[in-house]
Amino acid sequence: MSHRVEHVRPHDMNNSATTTSSSTIRPDWLTDAAWPYPVQRMAGCAGTISYTDVGTGPVLLFVHTGMWSILWRDVIDGLRDRFRCVTLDSPGCGLSDAAGRVDLTIAADAVDAVVRRLDLADLTLVVHDLGAPVALEAASRWPERVAALVVVNGFGWRPSGPMFRSMLAMMGNPVMREFDALTGWLPRASSSRFGVGRRWKRSTRKVFRRGVRRSQRRSFHRYMAAARRHDFTRIDAVVRTLANRPMMTIFGKRNDPLRFQPKWKHDQWCALLGNGARGGSKILVSLVDSCDLTFRFVQAHQGQT
Repeated sequence: MSHRVEHVRPHDMNNSATTTSSSTIRPDWLTDAAWPYPVQRMAGCAGTISYTDVGTGPVLLFVHTGMWSILWRDVIDGLRDRFRCVTLDSPGCGLSDAAGRVDLTIAADAVDAVVRRLDLADLTLVVHDLGAPVALEAASRWPERVAALVVVNGFGWRPSGPMFRSMLAMMGNPVMREFDALTGWLPRASSSRFGVGRRWKRSTRKVFRRGVRRSQRRSFHRYMAAARRHDFTRIDAVVRTLANRPMMTIFGKRNDPLRFQPKWKHDQWCALLGNGARGGSKILVSLVDSCDLTFRFVQAHQGQT
């Protein structure tokens, strides 16, 4: 008989980089068990940005776009004793507002605002999915702040090829967007045992879905459509600039159908998680599986003991 265990800690307000109180902005449904960290807010160009800043040590900036920060919960839990962990919700996602349209540039503006507000430097970008191009778009404005890059199931180049562009077109289609807004099929599928909810209790899965309400679901699909038409000129440039920085890519053995990992042209840290890794065969790479790898990677490139 198997048991699911929630790894949680009480949130630590003393490690926050600002004095903004989370008590008046944390929704009642966001339990401490689901997100045991402070929630802070700041003004952004596209609305109010929700972010979390916990821990001390070298800076890890976690970026995902489309869903929301709870995706990083267990990773942060495993790293915050040794690192300063910062993450945010992109405009229109999770607890962040969206004053109007959303696209990759607007999401990058939010990343840029958090980095400048907290004056983050010598940071390691830990990026997932659409968070990769978003973080790179932001990093093009301050490449000198980036010490290293960890990519989990993400891409950093102009979408090309019929399969990739068709996938973005399908997920960004208005019909698909409104169908998901009506039914909520995507957050339900994403929070299942075949997605990020593989190690979560039912209560945490429910909280995850509360953070992907109808308007947030629409934002997800709009971000997918935006990725297809985004101008990748600055991303291409910053990828070249960061080519000499330490990099690690993490993909699932059966979760890279578009062969993204080989396109990250580096010969440094390259991990494939699949059969025999943390619980046997699985379809999707779990973000928590990247925790130990991220620690060892940052420890190595920073020369820690």
